[in-house]
Amino acid sequence: MQAQQQPLDGRPGAPGGHSKGVGSGAGSGSQVIALLLFLGASALVAALGGLATANHVNGWYATADTAPWSPPNWVFGAVWTVLYAAMAVAAWLVWRSHGEGSKKALTAYGVQLVLNLLWTPVFFALYPVLGTPALWIAFGIIVALAVAMAVTVVLFGPISRTAGLLMLPYLSWIVFASSLNLWAALHN
Repeated sequence: MQAQQQPLDGRPGAPGGHSKGVGSGAGSGSQVIALLLFLGASALVAALGGLATANHVNGWYATADTAPWSPPNWVFGAVWTVLYAAMAVAAWLVWRSHGEGSKKALTAYGVQLVLNLLWTPVFFALYPVLGTPALWIAFGIIVALAVAMAVTVVLFGPISRTAGLLMLPYLSWIVFASSLNLWAALHN
């Protein structure tokens, strides 16, 4: 006699749990397409951010007074690649759970993604135009992003523990990046 499989953490959407839409009613093809769409949205935000950064990282930013704890520029691309992939998988896990609160959680995810997209051009591309005020505007955006991220983590966690955990490194990086932005605004 086989033991009945219980959810690992007692919630729908948990590994081993039972969630509406996962594996029943939603074909694996639609699951793959949805994952690719979430990955594509992250890749689009990354690419647009890269366009805003490209001309300025070796321009004004190369001579800017940066925080002593600022990592080398190559670290940012590597870290963001991992973070964008983790974000997309987290959002996909919440989407596929069809759990209570998933629409609200994905709305919060969308808000933070828009704030993420706004920060890069404001910080990098507006500085040559506005000077230090651009860095302060960027700081306001990144603080709002950190708040939106915290809300997203809090909303993702009850729906999918894995999704909530996948977002924590991103939240940590945003807090770290906020400290770099604040330093730049205070010293440039």
